[in-house]
Amino acid sequence: MRTLLICHDGAHLSQYGLSRWLASFSNLVGIIVLKERKHRVYKRIRREIGRVGITRFIDVVTFRIYYKFFLSKKDRIWEQEKLQELNFTYPKIHDDIPILKTHSPNSKDSEAFIKEVNPDIMIARCKTLLKKSIFSLPSKGTFVMHPGISPEYRNAHGCFWALANNDLTNVGMTLLKIDQGVDTGPVYGYYTYDFDEINESHIVIQHRVVLENLQELKKKLISIYNGDAIPLETTGRKSHTWGQPWLTAYIKLKFNARRRHK
Repeated sequence: MRTLLICHDGAHLSQYGLSRWLASFSNLVGIIVLKERKHRVYKRIRREIGRVGITRFIDVVTFRIYYKFFLSKKDRIWEQEKLQELNFTYPKIHDDIPILKTHSPNSKDSEAFIKEVNPDIMIARCKTLLKKSIFSLPSKGTFVMHPGISPEYRNAHGCFWALANNDLTNVGMTLLKIDQGVDTGPVYGYYTYDFDEINESHIVIQHRVVLENLQELKKKLISIYNGDAIPLETTGRKSHTWGQPWLTAYIKLKFNARRRHK
């Protein structure tokens, strides 16, 4: 099974951790590392403002500031410890595995690179929606480990919004095959763990719904490659897209969590 990983520059758990995991059971034929241009960030800001309005966008920005000053340090320490654990568990990838550094997974460089290394399965750990001309290149498809249960929690930060909605049974990750929609492709599995809604941040939870299930994900990807995996039925379920976390939603989330655990 030939695999390829797409991830963001600086996303160390994906770039240096999940790459080792993939290489441990498949032929990792390449890594695409994305260093986005500023206009991509501005485009996301404009899209979020258009989606939620300027007042709610201030709520989003306020939470970003709160996270930076009160939560991010603890999360960085956790991430460093988890990366060390992954490095201990999985061997270092070969030095000759090609790495492409580019600004977008949809760039001409990316398309040429994917065609050259010819993966069977591509894992997209990125924020940018892939064009059909890109996600259709791998013979078995391109897959995303979506942080949220789809179709109920599509788009960004599904774990956060499930917690904010007191929907604890839907705090998890969806393995799905990318299509032309936003997290609307065939679903191949749901994964979760015994999360700590009081002490763990939504970022840690989003990472752990992946990292605590690597063995099961390995089995599923092999099954997909072998043609044995059957997509789960999701017809008729509620579907909603979610955006960036709000500070007001975070305060409510933590209040409800502490009340549940009194």
